[in-house]
Amino acid sequence: MEAEVRRQTYLKALEIDFYLLRGQNGVAESNIASESESFSADTWDVLRGSIAECTRCALHQTRTQTVFGVGDPTADWMIIGEAPGQEEDRRGEPFVGRAGKLLDQMLRSVGLDRESVFIANILKCRPPNNRDPIQEEASACRNYLEQQIDFVRPKIILAVGRVAAQQLLLTDTPVGRMRGKKYCMPDREIPVVVTYHPAYLLRSPTQKRKGWEDLLFARKILREVEL
Repeated sequence: MEAEVRRQTYLKALEIDFYLLRGQNGVAESNIASESESFSADTWDVLRGSIAECTRCALHQTRTQTVFGVGDPTADWMIIGEAPGQEEDRRGEPFVGRAGKLLDQMLRSVGLDRESVFIANILKCRPPNNRDPIQEEASACRNYLEQQIDFVRPKIILAVGRVAAQQLLLTDTPVGRMRGKKYCMPDREIPVVVTYHPAYLLRSPTQKRKGWEDLLFARKILREVEL
């Protein structure tokens, strides 16, 4: 009962009607991550250090610090966004501020939190004026992201926003047309689900329900993977 009350609180914050949950079996159980076979704390720290010292593109000249990622490095879920913004650049953590709070609410609506997933970005440095990443920057960072994915070995990836989805899947298909489908990154069998960026949902609150539906879809795919 307490879990149901918490879920309704989160859905209310997301402005999603409770009736959508009828017939569901409740939120997903807490994600209990097991240690990935490929995970090594020492190697993870080496990767973190390499990213912190990276000079592969011009963004190192304007960053305050790199944004490696946050959460459980053995998580089943990996959340990937586009690039750090001003506050992320200042704090060294992805998805903070209003968009980050909305992402946290979205995760909690399906029984997850920031500590039980791993959150990263396509870029590890903030582009000036929060502009979209250019291809040269995304290409320079891609190997870092792929190493993170290989270490975490998530069971599912949630691509958050247009830039993240298009860069991960090497496509120019709009987000709206990618929603509701299961993809895989090139050369990897990890399922990828595409959803809107929380910043977009803040600008278009009527679309929040679609973001929640994407999370339910991702959870459904994860359950199928675990069978």
